[in-house]
Amino acid sequence: MTRYLLGIALACLAVPAFADDGPKRYTIEQLMDSDSIGGLSWSPDDSKLIFTSNRTGIANIYVMPSAGGKAVPLTRSTGETIRAIGYFPHDERVLFSSDQGGNELAHIYVRERDGTARDVTPGDRHVARFVDWAHDGRSFFVQTNERDPRFFDLYEIQADGYEKTRLFENDKAYQVRAVSPDRRYVALSRIVDNATRHCYVYDRTAAKLIQLTPEGQPVACEPQVFASEGAQLFYTTDDGGEFAFLVRRDLATGERVTVFKPDWDVEGAALSRDGRTLIVSVNEDARSRPYLFDARDFRPITLDVGTPDASTALLLANHARKALISASNGSTPGEISLLDLSSGRRTPLLDARAPGVAPEDLVPGKVVRFASYDGLAVPGILYVPKDARAGERRPAVIHVHGGPGDESRVGYRPLPQYLANHGYVVFEINNRGSSGSGRTFYHLDDRRHGDADLDDVVAAKRMLVDTGFVDPDKIAIQGQSYGGYMTLAGLAFRPDAFAAGVDIYGVSNWPRLLANTPSWWEDLRRLLFTEVGDPEKDADYLRRISPVFHADAIRKPLLVLQGANDPRVLPVESEDIVAKVKANGVPVDYIVFPDEGHGFRKKANQIAAYRAILEFLDAHVKNAPGKEAEISPLGDFPIGR
Repeated sequence: MTRYLLGIALACLAVPAFADDGPKRYTIEQLMDSDSIGGLSWSPDDSKLIFTSNRTGIANIYVMPSAGGKAVPLTRSTGETIRAIGYFPHDERVLFSSDQGGNELAHIYVRERDGTARDVTPGDRHVARFVDWAHDGRSFFVQTNERDPRFFDLYEIQADGYEKTRLFENDKAYQVRAVSPDRRYVALSRIVDNATRHCYVYDRTAAKLIQLTPEGQPVACEPQVFASEGAQLFYTTDDGGEFAFLVRRDLATGERVTVFKPDWDVEGAALSRDGRTLIVSVNEDARSRPYLFDARDFRPITLDVGTPDASTALLLANHARKALISASNGSTPGEISLLDLSSGRRTPLLDARAPGVAPEDLVPGKVVRFASYDGLAVPGILYVPKDARAGERRPAVIHVHGGPGDESRVGYRPLPQYLANHGYVVFEINNRGSSGSGRTFYHLDDRRHGDADLDDVVAAKRMLVDTGFVDPDKIAIQGQSYGGYMTLAGLAFRPDAFAAGVDIYGVSNWPRLLANTPSWWEDLRRLLFTEVGDPEKDADYLRRISPVFHADAIRKPLLVLQGANDPRVLPVESEDIVAKVKANGVPVDYIVFPDEGHGFRKKANQIAAYRAILEFLDAHVKNAPGKEAEISPLGDFPIGR
């Protein structure tokens, strides 16, 4: 089985020939000179586009003609990141979101036509989240936890005058997902546990809550959008199967129709402004792919994305048959093009690539699978340096995503490109417990964190060695958030498995983190308590899987990166593990970013962090003297195997 799976993986790895000096080497500043573009929105008449860009080092909003032309800034923040939500439906005011230093207390703002900004969700200690525009465009919906820090109530804010009215009072940590065109129905979801997410509709006229999903059955459901006419709701559900599919339910009759059921997860659905076209996004093997359907009879509408190996996103125009399309296979940032849906013609609008960086020097991510310690097929995204030759002994980095249940996806990220460009084989593993590979795979790490999932990471070493490019003695583990926890767990619980570790704001103490989650995590708390553990009921178990209590076993070099304003993984998590590992006489580097939270948003900080990572890996992995490393997936630490 191993040979068969690896055969599939290695068939994807055709290493091209290069000149003797190989691809050009780039500094992190050069790679980070690329543009990160998001928040695209058409003006009401489709003549203009706004988007969020970090081209200056801080995310701001820009505007440009939709037919092409120069982009000019609408906001000029030098301290806080600003994220575009979109144009007002009937004029050129703009909604945007911003917090303070990464503290996640985001508010919703209006950029008025004269350039001034107004906070329409004012207050000191609450979070505001945009839900949607009303169907008639005369108001918009937001949810905030200003009444009770645990729960997000639904409010309607008028487009004229910004008067705010509460439409739904939340008492059970529901998540508000959509509002019907007549404002009668509110679509909600609620996390029951890590296996069950129920869907509901609240009927405001009858003051009645309607549950759409069966009680007592594990089902993951998420409302998407109401139909433009009639009381009909589109939502995704897996109904106890492996993958989420899209259905439409008539709230009056209860009739449910399956709209689209592919062999992968449907991850989202939306309607065009006129309500005639349904846009569905599918996660196809770690790549997003859009599909179009007639919203009335669900007849497929031909759409050639043209890039089967890339992640692709689509945004329809308000009126004409055109769309914005973005695609990236990992080697370049997503170029934004204008797509004529009738002819299929594409016109480039925004090039996000870094000036002077040749795409042929960078590495497209390849989705591969390998047989783990128990034969389970585990996927991930592999980056092999362009100048790698069979039989070489390159250093490697196994990167673990956050979550626990997130997924590494195909797309441009400067850090893996930077490492690959400087000689490292990089594998972004989607270990058991990751999303995207079905319900069964997702639950294989429940109450087995730092053990069953960690041994997938250890088993990935054999796959990397079998590529013929990797030195088994020079493989590091790296990750952010939950992946940072996996890094610490790897060094503490499998102390001979990895050459070094890079912990990016990772969890070191589960009892403390779970007992001190932010107030607005009331819904996620249930998921974490059922998947990882309850700090009261499972205190002994959580202590056993927390690296900080076993730091005396860590003997490999460690780099820790932390945001000072992180409300999720508090700085004390990193401070404690750094102090304990230093006490072992082990090399430890610790870098704190005073103006960041959970995730580094500012280019200057990203550059500093990524440069520090490469310097650390060069010192402790690439240029470290070789020593036979343990390849066995089994460790000595008993965590309830």
